[in-house]
Amino acid sequence: MKLRRQVEPWRLSYYVAESCMTAFKCVIFDMDGTLTETNRLIFDSFNHIARRYLDKEFTESEIMKMFGPPEEGALLHIVRKDQLEQAMKEYLSFYRAHTAKLARVIPGIEEVLKFLKAQYCKLAIFTGKGSHTTRITLEEFGIQDYFDFVVTGNDVRAHKPSAEGIHKIMEHFGLTQSQVLMVGDAVSDVKAAQESGVKIAAVLWDSSSKDRVLEMKTDYVFHQVDEFYSWLKVQFA
Repeated sequence: MKLRRQVEPWRLSYYVAESCMTAFKCVIFDMDGTLTETNRLIFDSFNHIARRYLDKEFTESEIMKMFGPPEEGALLHIVRKDQLEQAMKEYLSFYRAHTAKLARVIPGIEEVLKFLKAQYCKLAIFTGKGSHTTRITLEEFGIQDYFDFVVTGNDVRAHKPSAEGIHKIMEHFGLTQSQVLMVGDAVSDVKAAQESGVKIAAVLWDSSSKDRVLEMKTDYVFHQVDEFYSWLKVQFA
């Protein structure tokens, strides 16, 4: 039976999930663009260091190209290795001081986390962010207690799109591929999930690579948090 094109992407997935999928035992979240809106904070923090050390600023696209490894790796594009320790201290100081003003938890996400915890679902984070900025973000927004396990860019040898972080989480909880859902907004999240063999929910409410993600093969696509929340309720019904 053909489904009409106007059916929302998450509802297309529902027809499959309804008959053959059991509730997930673990949901792994990316952080930036998935749990939190942090782009402005990241760009401003980075340019704070660029102004101090190079007396210049970078565009958003230029900054995004420097990331992949955690902040320490990105900052090496603008400071010497012998300057990195001090530059990181200044970066983290600016990042923490401006988190409340320049970033926020995406509206509706905390309700999703509360719901999943109530279902006794394990919650994890797999982010390319460094351990320091990840901790600052979780602490400043008071959401650290929702998560049972966190893997940052400092905790893996191979960064996204490698699936190393997903494998670490699966091994930590003793889970199989079918029991895990990855939730992320970036091309690297989709590729990491595909490499690991777990389902991927592409969430596009704050994605900086929305068009590229939409061109990829994903298991589920959600444009709004409430779409995602409604779908989760079906899975755990």
